Amino acid sequence: GLAPAVISPYVVKAIGERATRRYALTAERFDGTRARELGLLAETYPASELDAALEQWVDNLLLNSPQALKACKDLLLEVGDGDFSADLRQTTEQAIARLRTSPEGQEGLSAFLEKRTPAWQENK
Repeated sequence: GLAPAVISPYVVKAIGERATRRYALTAERFDGTRARELGLLAETYPASELDAALEQWVDNLLLNSPQALKACKDLLLEVGDGDFSADLRQTTEQAIARLRTSPEGQEGLSAFLEKRTPAWQENK
């Protein structure tokens, strides 16, 4: 009895107009493998491998600077579909300048140049 009115622009952006038409009109269900094929998921794993895969993803994320992860998420929201503009260029320039001069940014650069583990990885 309803149409995917609110979500439809996001779905079209994620999987394209043609696939959105198919699934919106048919209400067809699909599994995780199909979701990955459509680009809704980056990875899928069998249930027996899920815990190990999750641990690997978390361990990899923990190698990164917490400040840089937050900044990256914020920046990617700002960048959106990547249409370049003078405002976007200014935003990206300000982001890297702010991060590079921050204490965590300086620690990351120093650790890289000194070939050592950065402080945020020391407690792992």
